[in-house]
Amino acid sequence: MSSEAGSTTIGGIDQGQQGSLVPQCNSVEDCLSQMTLDEKIGQMTQASHLALETESDVTAFALGSLLAGGGGAPTTGNTPTDWADMVDGYQEAALRSRLGIPILFGVDAVHGHSNVFGTTIFPHNIGLGATRDPELVERIGEVTAAEVYATGIRWNFAPCLCVARDERWGRTYESFGETPELASMMTAYIDGMQGDSLSARNSVLATAKHWVGDGGTTRGVDQGDTEVTEAELSEVHIAPFTEAIRRNVGSVMPSYSSWNGQKLHGDEYLLTEVLRDDLGFAGFVISDWAAIDQLPGDYASDVRTSINAGIDMVMVPDEYELFIETLRAEVNAGNVSVERIDEAVTRILQAKFDLGLFDQPFSDRSGLDDIGSASHREVARQAVQQSLVLLKNDDVLPISPDLNEIVVAGLSADNIGVQSGGWTISWQGGSGATTVGTSILEGIQKAVDDGVTVTYDRRGNGALTGDVGIVVVGEQPYAEGRGDSLDISLRASELSTIERVCSAMPCVVVLVSGRPMIVSDIIENVDAFVAAWLPGSEGAGIADVLFGEVDFTGTLPMTWPRSVEQLPINVGDRDYDPLYPYGFGLTMFDDSND
Repeated sequence: MSSEAGSTTIGGIDQGQQGSLVPQCNSVEDCLSQMTLDEKIGQMTQASHLALETESDVTAFALGSLLAGGGGAPTTGNTPTDWADMVDGYQEAALRSRLGIPILFGVDAVHGHSNVFGTTIFPHNIGLGATRDPELVERIGEVTAAEVYATGIRWNFAPCLCVARDERWGRTYESFGETPELASMMTAYIDGMQGDSLSARNSVLATAKHWVGDGGTTRGVDQGDTEVTEAELSEVHIAPFTEAIRRNVGSVMPSYSSWNGQKLHGDEYLLTEVLRDDLGFAGFVISDWAAIDQLPGDYASDVRTSINAGIDMVMVPDEYELFIETLRAEVNAGNVSVERIDEAVTRILQAKFDLGLFDQPFSDRSGLDDIGSASHREVARQAVQQSLVLLKNDDVLPISPDLNEIVVAGLSADNIGVQSGGWTISWQGGSGATTVGTSILEGIQKAVDDGVTVTYDRRGNGALTGDVGIVVVGEQPYAEGRGDSLDISLRASELSTIERVCSAMPCVVVLVSGRPMIVSDIIENVDAFVAAWLPGSEGAGIADVLFGEVDFTGTLPMTWPRSVEQLPINVGDRDYDPLYPYGFGLTMFDDSND
């Protein structure tokens, strides 16, 4: 908040010029008692900000929520200030509606505030699962919340509590691992995100997703069918949500997927009887992006089925006017009760009051300078250090920092976009200098002593005269859907790079990937092998460990398969014979297996 020439500014809005830009109700009951049916339905509607025909539609339809999906940056640019200005503009439009109910803006900050250029990008969840450190994950939630909050956003669609049971699934890296115990442990992220009070500074509403079983689909098909008994669904996939609800998670997002042929977005038994009646979830349920459209039947059927099943707010995200018209018609026809509408709106309004949006709807920009700060990046660097898993070491690690020459090879060695993976600046992620950070190569260059030559040979085609080689290989960025793969092997070009470097000198292979990959053919021919997962913006954390400043402490959050034919393979399976078992991880200094 600042004062200038007798007026007060909060966010980008001059309070002296706002007039009546204040909410016209002061409690959930007060708001609900004054609302028309259309205003109630507006609160249940979430539109993509990029789909708005005009900003005034927020006012005209009394929209309850907006979101920015992956890559949904403001049209003015992608700085933190651009985001705060955008959110404040939409908030002003919301306050111009008849009752002036603030919007709740949501974003996918799934590994840091990852849509925004220059923010701190943490390892994806699969790497955090390897740390086995809930206190670190809680701190990551705090830092992420602080960066999200500073841009005026109060709602994050994270954490993903999926229990990934098949590496072929393209969202495996969004999972903390293959066991419910590991995912449950990492719900500490919710405490970091929401804090002690939702109305406090830097508190952001968390979302437990995706309810439920998205990590267990047959053959790892995204949005597929999880064909398991109710007992297995409860023991494996529901268990982490039970812990999230114990931590008072504010919202839950259902999965696109099905359970034994029944789409989750229309499953009243799981959304109402299990989630609310059995587990006691008291927050509100937000659908996934256009997910109700996948229910069988016409659009009117999609709307009434999802609302009656227990969806409180619908992420439309584009045809918001059609959704409002359709739900109004369904209520007027008696297909959706007014009581059900009131129940949903009550939950949504309660979250807004709990967040303090009725008292402070505009952005608090006092934390903008902390976004991407050294202290935040240090937390991310520590997370990278702890996420690395050493799978093999024939006395080549730690690397001495005072050798004559170190050869670094591999297309992933100097590429922040690749090491950050999907859901970074754009939905699917991208290759290259997509955001601010330190590449793995840059981290190595900073770690060595003066006078040591670090030669970067991307494909290993040069003279290869180094004392040791570090080959960084892995997957190109991807997100849901496009990441599904029946063959999780390394590319032929990367296998060739490994062969050239590792036949010329002692070598370390660092794998940058969102899941275990098939490496059985090369593992015997390399001196050391490190699973680095998707480390994010702080590649120096990898050099810290390779050069012995910090020892390896990470252990496998997923079973490492020998071949594609073994998939799916999970700890506890009959005839369990992996390349490396769940929980495996070496250290450099005592060579013990944790």
